[in-house]
Amino acid sequence: MTTTPAAAVRAALPRLLTTLAPYQAAVVRIGTAGTWGAYLLREWGNRRVLYGDRSPWSAELNDRLLADTHAFTALSWSDGRWWFEAVYLLALLSAGAVALGWRTRASTVLFALTVLSLQNRNVFLGDGGDNLVHLMAIYLVFTRCGAVWSLDARRRARRPGRDPAEWGEPRALADALAAMLHNCAMLVIAVQVVLVYATAGWYKVQGARWQDGTAVFYPLKLEYFTPWPELSGLLGGSLLVTFALTYGTVAMQVGFPFSLAARRLKNVLLAVMVVEHLAIALLLGLPFFSLAMVSADAVFLPTAFLLAVQGRAAGWWAARRAARPTGEAVGEPAGAVAGEPAGGSGGSDG
Repeated sequence: MTTTPAAAVRAALPRLLTTLAPYQAAVVRIGTAGTWGAYLLREWGNRRVLYGDRSPWSAELNDRLLADTHAFTALSWSDGRWWFEAVYLLALLSAGAVALGWRTRASTVLFALTVLSLQNRNVFLGDGGDNLVHLMAIYLVFTRCGAVWSLDARRRARRPGRDPAEWGEPRALADALAAMLHNCAMLVIAVQVVLVYATAGWYKVQGARWQDGTAVFYPLKLEYFTPWPELSGLLGGSLLVTFALTYGTVAMQVGFPFSLAARRLKNVLLAVMVVEHLAIALLLGLPFFSLAMVSADAVFLPTAFLLAVQGRAAGWWAARRAARPTGEAVGEPAGAVAGEPAGGSGGSDG
């Protein structure tokens, strides 16, 4: 029996109007906000030199650049120190709120605005991971990234609202449209990650050092990228190791988009790439770049794996509470621990 396109669309519509991949969205939310917040904390002592009134890239020079790029930054509204301090502190607070999932609908908007404000104040900073944080911050605004594993989910579990079936038509329609917008944003995140790996891989293929298998050798010999000189020297001293790492990196990046057609192969490559990013963080001293990449990669994590992690965490928490002396534990709904959304297709994020 032949299925017409119209029939296929009608069959898929209920799924499209349901919030998909809420756990993956939560991991992307936590990872992206946590990475940016950790970076801002690390650079607290240097903040005025990087983005503020002491920056070599002055406000006047930045204003000339903004006139050409039309990029947004709230720091262009005033070049005063206290305005900058307020924006920087707001960026830290919004990153914490997004990571915890507190009022995510509003906090993701504030998070995106503060990320853009700081990064567009000095576009010459960063190691590549900042570009990914920049994009993820915008995409998260359109997702229901607080549906699970958030303070919002905990609050909804304690005070569940009305069942969506009881909502009036306007609110039910708005909920369905919000779910569809979330699904589209998650698709955009997935496509963005694929484009990052595809472009990186194919550009590497064209490079002479990647073709002869020596590209990984050179950063291992640069002092700036060797926080552990002994370890870098050990790896860089083996021709076979550098050859394998060089060709392996190219093969994984070029092959990852094609692996999406084979779920098991995709999961294996995803695990290897996460290990690779952690190795980059350790060997090359690029922790925030690696964390940003791992956070974006999380969009492809299997739901079964994330549910297993949730089950382990819930079991550990229940065992810990059971071990407390009688009378210390305060009862909580199971959904608050598990982080399940209350009712409907994902509920409200704030």
